[in-house]
Amino acid sequence: MSRSGSYDPARTTAGGLAGEIARLEAQAEFSFAEELRILRESGIGGSGTLLELGAGSGAVTRRLRAALPDARILALDIDETLWRSARAADTALVVGDAARLPLPDNCVDAVVLRYVLQHIADPGPVLAEAGRVLRPAGRVVVIDVDGACWGLADPMYPELAGVHAKVAAAQRAAGGDRSIGRRLTRLLRDAGFDHVALRLFGTTSDDRPMEAFAPHLGPQRLEPLLAAGQLSFAEVALAADRWARFRQDPDAWVMLVGFAAVGTAT
Repeated sequence: MSRSGSYDPARTTAGGLAGEIARLEAQAEFSFAEELRILRESGIGGSGTLLELGAGSGAVTRRLRAALPDARILALDIDETLWRSARAADTALVVGDAARLPLPDNCVDAVVLRYVLQHIADPGPVLAEAGRVLRPAGRVVVIDVDGACWGLADPMYPELAGVHAKVAAAQRAAGGDRSIGRRLTRLLRDAGFDHVALRLFGTTSDDRPMEAFAPHLGPQRLEPLLAAGQLSFAEVALAADRWARFRQDPDAWVMLVGFAAVGTAT
């Protein structure tokens, strides 16, 4: 990740670093199967070198190693705090800025950025660096979200719209963009990638227990905004109440949508 970002692992969710490590583990478990499908369909795997930018706690790194045993996995993050705290296994972490990669030109076959660009004020230099280190015809896959197209829920609670707007505004104020999903293909083209395509993937409560959606929909991630004065106690209490109602509704259903933009280095 780049230093000019909106991600602070100690303040992302309730429970500090331990809470964030647990959230990242749950997030990886939640949708990795769908993400891996897209990686494989994009030609990533085999025995090449894959660079994971923004490796964080290593939750995805570990899964990539298991799923792609013949590939060499390089994990990079600007801060090793999460990696150390999670005791991420058997892959060395490269500590460096994604906008100034400490790697030579044309040295990797694939680059994966998973939920990274939404936290970066200027994604252009990061994608340019991804293109620099990729070998010709190497692939980049950028996985992220778009707050306006996050998915569907039944029942919906329109009274939470103001809370969601404040969450997005807080991320923008910190230099991030929770609506970046709609810009991913243009960002890749602007960075010089060819054959750019967008792949959407969804995870629903038909396939996952409702509790698996808690890290994404539950009120835990609102608590740091309450502490920072960006949300009121009443707003957090409202979100907690609606999440409790949702979980107790036997007919409740939810689908979360992810965006994956794929490009080829020239």
